Amino acid sequence: MPLLLIVLGILAVPVLEILVILQVGAAIGGWATAGLLAAEAVLGVWLVRREGRRAWGALNDTLRSGVLHDRELGDAALVMAGGMLLLFPGFLTDVPGLLLVLPFTRPLARRALSRFAERRMRAAEERAATVFPPGLGGTGFDPFGRGPGPGRVETPPGPVVRGEVIREDGAGDREAGGQVVREDDDTASRA
Repeated sequence: MPLLLIVLGILAVPVLEILVILQVGAAIGGWATAGLLAAEAVLGVWLVRREGRRAWGALNDTLRSGVLHDRELGDAALVMAGGMLLLFPGFLTDVPGLLLVLPFTRPLARRALSRFAERRMRAAEERAATVFPPGLGGTGFDPFGRGPGPGRVETPPGPVVRGEVIREDGAGDREAGGQVVREDDDTASRA
């Protein structure tokens, strides 16, 4: 059923765009409508270039710092989606396209879309808990064996620090047939 609605929506948008263009053309004239559509396209391209550059720069800055903020990633995705909507000819797709591209309406769209995605993820998690058998802990499906709640964070917050663990107490050693073998090198020494 949801797939059918998506297909019908995709088929209905061009038909509705043509109807709106014809209505606007009947109200203000054909040349004025064509000029308005061209002006919207030029404005859309200019906005997407400007805001896209700004969002791309912010995304690169966060990637260089080692901490990825969801705001910059979301803004880059929203600017791309808004740009796609602005490039389609018509008036109906320009309204949500402008809402996604303009910097003062983008936070509203980002919050609304994040709430929508959060609800969808919660529903998918509940469906997965009913489809997959409960694990040893008595909870639903979790690849790490943890239960639901705030302790269920896959990646720790904060920057990633790359390094090497060096154990001084010999915890990295194992015995193999009377020989002590270091796990970090292939040489063996007699015990």
